Amino acid sequence: MNYRVPQPVPQVILDDVRGAQKMLSGVSRVTAMEGSRHLSSLTGSPVHLKCENLQRTGSFKLRGAYVRIAGLRPEQRAAGVVAASAGNHAQGVALASSLLGVRSTVFMPVGAPLPKVAATQEYGAEVRMHGQVVDETLAAAQDYADRTGAVFIHPFDHRDIIAGQGTVGLEILEQCPEVRTILVGIGGGGLAAGVAVAVKALRPDVRVIGVQAAGAAAYPPSLKMGHPISIDEPVTMADGIKVGRPGDIPFKIIGELLDDVRTVSEDALSSALLLCLERAKLVVEPAGCSTVAALLSEPELYGGGPVVAVLSGGNIDPLLLQRILRHGMAAAGRYLSLRLRVADRPGALAGLLAVLSVVDANVLDVSHVRTDPRLGLTEVEVELHLETKGPEHCAEVARKLHAAGYKVMS
Repeated sequence: MNYRVPQPVPQVILDDVRGAQKMLSGVSRVTAMEGSRHLSSLTGSPVHLKCENLQRTGSFKLRGAYVRIAGLRPEQRAAGVVAASAGNHAQGVALASSLLGVRSTVFMPVGAPLPKVAATQEYGAEVRMHGQVVDETLAAAQDYADRTGAVFIHPFDHRDIIAGQGTVGLEILEQCPEVRTILVGIGGGGLAAGVAVAVKALRPDVRVIGVQAAGAAAYPPSLKMGHPISIDEPVTMADGIKVGRPGDIPFKIIGELLDDVRTVSEDALSSALLLCLERAKLVVEPAGCSTVAALLSEPELYGGGPVVAVLSGGNIDPLLLQRILRHGMAAAGRYLSLRLRVADRPGALAGLLAVLSVVDANVLDVSHVRTDPRLGLTEVEVELHLETKGPEHCAEVARKLHAAGYKVMS
């Protein structure tokens, strides 16, 4: 009978991260650290945003990919590399490979956003579209590696990848030495693990907190069970952290070093994206602003000293951005939908719109229903979609309509 012998999980230490930082000198950017007055006022502590959305390729992924590929032996480089990704890892591998003169093949799911596909090709990779979901794409990339001898570059479950991502932590300590709490988004766990290795070795007093989307939160149950477990069909708009199972190497590190893992809702993610765009003038993808979503959801948890929230990426399809902004504005009370009944006679709609004009509510859409059997013979139901200034304005609109004699049904 054959028994599978458990393999030891490789360690990642501070010297690995420091070595990665030297390797990345002149390759990756030391990204900006921007303060946020709005988030600072919510938490009662200074909040700084570590802008990895402004990194080359638009995310932190270049760091780990470059360190991993740079560490390959000459014969491995000659065989080329292969990766599977819906976006950020694909671009990181493509650019790192081009900089190092290594041939790269990247498998992407059939539905991957066209801007991400185009960017990956422009960075020099051969892109192959395969599968409807990332798991199918990953299987195709691993099969390609087995057939061709190309080296598979895992997005998070390798010590070199984690060491490269950990350079974000070194930069945070250099840019904000007074930091007390660092928030990092978690998908497979490579970034959070790397940041934790660097920060806890130098500043064990600093809290490092991971953030996952509630619909794709594999870490809380895995940490509870003591080993990585898979969740079925993770669902979230934050595709950059939409990972069904923690990586073995990052899981061990996160279990030992992270202070907590929090989860955030889809409403919080869309509101965070909107806040980054409006207040910080930063384009951030949903996964990238998960840390801001955590601050918005539970600001009381982050008092007691400066907070750094890592904005891990800014690669977002414009069509998705449009949908998320609408969702975020609705979650923030910036849209109001309501139904009411008016008399079915000339001038009735004009009278209704006049009331809305007085309270400065912008009408986006109006529709009429005349066939509902619950309506009286002389009634028409009007459905309105309004743009408002926030929850208080929504309440004011409802009061004005009520005062004018209209019965708001929803």
